[in-house]
Amino acid sequence: MLLAACAAVSGQALAQACAKPVYLTFDTGHMGIAPLVAEVLKRQDVRVTFFAAAERTQTDGDSLDNHWAPWWKARAAEGHEFASHTYDHAYWRGDIKGVEPRFRIRPTAGALAGREFTWSAAEYCANVAKSSERLQLITGKKPLPLFRAPGGKTSPKLLAAAKACGFEHVAWAPAGFLGDELPSETYSNAQLLAQALDKIQPGDILLAHLGIWSRKDPWAPADLEPLIVGLKARGFCFETLRQHPAYRAWIAAHS
Repeated sequence: MLLAACAAVSGQALAQACAKPVYLTFDTGHMGIAPLVAEVLKRQDVRVTFFAAAERTQTDGDSLDNHWAPWWKARAAEGHEFASHTYDHAYWRGDIKGVEPRFRIRPTAGALAGREFTWSAAEYCANVAKSSERLQLITGKKPLPLFRAPGGKTSPKLLAAAKACGFEHVAWAPAGFLGDELPSETYSNAQLLAQALDKIQPGDILLAHLGIWSRKDPWAPADLEPLIVGLKARGFCFETLRQHPAYRAWIAAHS
């Protein structure tokens, strides 16, 4: 009876501890702040979901190359989750009319960067899957059957095509756009932090990056840890997308 009571108390405490979940996610970028992000997450005991593409980095390679493989493997060991951001950071630019789904796509990473192509659904799915497969190879952990389109740009046809090949799309909450890709001249770190702490709601998916080339005053380290600490102080807790109610069933069925 004592053990049962302790288990019940423990379960209640866990439920209370995560009554206000938020879901912090990171897309790749130049990876310049990746070590810092890892330090903060470990120090704060926070698990997140990383969406990865093979983007150009400050180390003269890409974010999924062998240089960064140990970093990703360490994050897997810490219990973080992974998902695809398309391998070539491939932007959807429009649907092509026709019976079969085809899309105008512009990669911004890799050998095809900066050129526009017409891809079939199968070609788009292959690019989504390639990132997931690379993540699994270097981490030994199977990524979630989720993806995030670069820029969040999609169409109903694109989403249906991706879902048909096993990938559900993940966007972010309006308040969860943390603003790290906005110009620091007009959106200061202090302003972005105050806005996030004021507007984020339970259940929100939050978006940041592992390095933005264009922002002169980086969002991290200035805002990352203060944001986590501030949200915790307001009773929020952090979960990965594996626990998100909108994706739990999908993940269970496709893992």
